[in-house]
Amino acid sequence: MKDVVRQNFDASVDAYTTYERRTNRFTSLARLLAAEMDARTDGGLGTVLDAGAGTGVSTRVFTETTADTIALDISREMLSEIESTARLQADFNHLPLSDQSVDGVAFTASLFLVLDPATAVREAARVLRSGGVVGAVAPLGWFDSDGTDAFEQFERESRSPTDTPAIRDALAAEFSATTGTWKFSTSAENIRLFHAIPAMAARLYPKLETEKRVRQARELLGALDGTFEQRWRWVVGVPE
Repeated sequence: MKDVVRQNFDASVDAYTTYERRTNRFTSLARLLAAEMDARTDGGLGTVLDAGAGTGVSTRVFTETTADTIALDISREMLSEIESTARLQADFNHLPLSDQSVDGVAFTASLFLVLDPATAVREAARVLRSGGVVGAVAPLGWFDSDGTDAFEQFERESRSPTDTPAIRDALAAEFSATTGTWKFSTSAENIRLFHAIPAMAARLYPKLETEKRVRQARELLGALDGTFEQRWRWVVGVPE
């Protein structure tokens, strides 16, 4: 599974960049998460591990507000896009960091991509210093004006390897957790662009090869029209 995730994201750099330039979504999520995490520290965020840094969108946000940021991702191709910060290629279940070595761990739109979030969260707790904070963001989906799931009309759901309630539960098991929902207006074309990212097209067609997966996702969503609300669940935890 880890090899599949790595390959998906190695193939996703260009499409990920295209989506972010159009929507600014991951930057917005990182800014909101950074603010929630910072609000739960006494002296502000010191050293933060950006877990699932991707091309560095979230890393740049945390670099603006923290003393030091470490970018970690399973994808070498994604990490190669990041400059001017420490980079680690690793998975969440085996963080190459010492115990109590960081002040914050941020899973900006990444923790839902692993099959075992509980193990990842325990690793985050291990590397977290006293008084530290952990934050995560996970998708809840896309909805039309009357609250109907945009994917209800299709024969397929846009599903993550791990569902969002499991992310909340994993953090609540290790920390005193606070949660909420962020909502963004978005278009049908932006939903298509999101699923044009190979790693995200895998939410619809996980067993297909990259090009066919992306093509099938675009065909499936071709008739989608209108404006939608994209919802993301955030969870922030501090040691009890």
